[in-house]
Amino acid sequence: MMNIFIPRVFRLALVPALLATQLLAAPAMAQAPQQVGIRGAIVSVNKDQLVVKTNKGAEQNVMLDKDTRVAAISIADINDIKPGSYIGAAGIPQPDGSQKALEVHVFPPAMAGTGDGHRPFDLAPNSTMTNGTVGDVVASQGRTLTLKYKGGEKKIVVPEDVPVVNIEAGDRSLLAAGVKVVVRARKNADGSLTANSVSAGKNGITPPM
Repeated sequence: MMNIFIPRVFRLALVPALLATQLLAAPAMAQAPQQVGIRGAIVSVNKDQLVVKTNKGAEQNVMLDKDTRVAAISIADINDIKPGSYIGAAGIPQPDGSQKALEVHVFPPAMAGTGDGHRPFDLAPNSTMTNGTVGDVVASQGRTLTLKYKGGEKKIVVPEDVPVVNIEAGDRSLLAAGVKVVVRARKNADGSLTANSVSAGKNGITPPM
């Protein structure tokens, strides 16, 4: 039987290549769970579960766990948004590179940095979500905001009829039958859903996110 000699330098080079191959072949369980957005009204709630009637008319069971975050949503005044405010804006990309806002939510100072960045969103086809710190504010037929986040910035055009809300930390006492909610949930291996966060409207408000 012939012995094949592989020089040491080549053997060392093979090690990271083999490790890379093993990592690429790792099972799909290493992938992040699928994220699901649910918008509707609470039908019922108990300690660990919500039943939500979605805007499409179906009822959806959503589990709650110790890590589920609850936020309270209330009406805000766009005139209170100043340079340095931390906000989020769902929008539609425009030909000039700006984003036309579909909704704006204002975070309290204690929640600055939440969700910082720009990414795809599911409020409408081709929509995005941008969370960041307000730079310039130009008032003209609504507002045009420069929104700065780690790694970039976006110009957000906010028409006068776009809903603007406050978002603040809440608790599960906000969750009751009839309350309008937006749930961000992860899909589990068995197909069930567990809420990462629940944004609940106060005083009959429908969260616009």
